[in-house]
Amino acid sequence: MEKKQWKKIGLIGIVVLVIVAFVITALLVLSGKKEDYRIIKVYEVSGEAIVTREGIGEMEAYQNMLLESGDSVVLQSGEMTLRLDDDKYVYVEADTEFKLIATGTSANSRTSIELEHGAITNEIQNPLSENSSYEVNTPNSNMSVRGTIFRVHTYYEDGVRYSKVSVFEGKVESRLRYADGSLSDAPVLISDGDEVLIYDDEDSTDYVGAPSEIKFEELPKGVLALLSQILGDDFNFDLSDDADDADDAGDSAENKDDADGASDETGDTAGDSDGDIPDTKNDAANQTSDTAADHGTSAGNPGTTPANPQSGETAGTHTVTFMYNGTVFGTQTVKNGGLASKPRLMPASSGSWDFDFSTPIGSDTTIEWR
Repeated sequence: MEKKQWKKIGLIGIVVLVIVAFVITALLVLSGKKEDYRIIKVYEVSGEAIVTREGIGEMEAYQNMLLESGDSVVLQSGEMTLRLDDDKYVYVEADTEFKLIATGTSANSRTSIELEHGAITNEIQNPLSENSSYEVNTPNSNMSVRGTIFRVHTYYEDGVRYSKVSVFEGKVESRLRYADGSLSDAPVLISDGDEVLIYDDEDSTDYVGAPSEIKFEELPKGVLALLSQILGDDFNFDLSDDADDADDAGDSAENKDDADGASDETGDTAGDSDGDIPDTKNDAANQTSDTAADHGTSAGNPGTTPANPQSGETAGTHTVTFMYNGTVFGTQTVKNGGLASKPRLMPASSGSWDFDFSTPIGSDTTIEWR
C-alpha cells in the first residue's frame, strides 16, 4: 500500500513539473513575440503615394497602412509621415523615392532608408540602444545616427548628383559612398546646426567643403514649419521675416528637385492675398486649407506683419489655437467667416479635436484635444 502511494505521489509530481514547464515556455514565447514585433506604418499621407512590395506589386498608400521591411515608397505629390516603433518618424517631401529596410526588435532595431531621390526629415526621439542602428543611405553617402533630427536631400543638377545633410538636433556621422558601393574609412561628424554637401560625378565622390552653418533660408517652407513644431522654443528661425528668402531658395541648386513637388510650400506668402498659399505661421500647425491661408498683413504695407495681436482682427482675421495637455500644439490664422483646418499631425495616437471644423470662425478660438 505504501509503495502505491509513493508511486502516485511521483506521478503527480511529474504532472506538476510538466505543467510548470509548459507555462514557463508559453510565457517566454509570448514575451518573445511581443519584443520581436516592430510597428512600421504610414502615420499620415496626403497626395499621391505608392508602396511597392515584393510578391504583391504596387499598392496605393493610406493612413495606418502597415509597412514591411523591403517595401519601396514613392511620394509623387503631397506629404507623408511614417512612424517606426513608437519613437521614430520620417517626414517625406513630394517627389521622393526610397526603400525601407527595418529588422530586429522594437528594443534592438536596425533601420536603413535607401533614399534614391528627394528629401526626408528624420526624427529619432529616444537614443537608440547599443544594439540598434539607424541609417539613411543615398547613392553617394551614408548617414548614421543614434538619436537626432536631421534632413537628407539628394538630387541631380547638370549631370552631377548632390546629397545635402542638415542636422537640426544631435549629431550625424557621414561617410562617402563610392561607385563600387564601398564607404570611406573616416567619418565626418556633422553637429547640431551644421550641414554638409556631397557630390559625385564620373570622376570622383567628395565633400563640397567642410560642414558649415545651415542656410535655413534655403529650406522649403514646409520643412521650416515642421521644425518649428518639433523643436518648439528651441527653433529660433523667424519664419515671418524670412519667408521671401525661403521662397527664393526654392529655385536654388540644393532645392531644384523640390521645386515641382513643393512649390506650394515655397511660394511667397508675405504679400499674397489670394488665400491660395498657406501662411508660414499656419504651417507650424501643419495647415493645408486654403481658407486659413491669410496671415493678417497690414493693408497699408502688405509685406509687414502687424505689430500687435489686435491688428489681425482689424484686418478681418482670427487666431485659432490648438491646445494639448495644457500646452499650445499649434496655431492658425483664419479669415473672418473662414474655416479652421485640422493640423496635419495628431498630438496623440488616440483622441480627437473637440471642435466641428465646418463651423465658421468669427473670433479668436481655442480648440482642445480630448
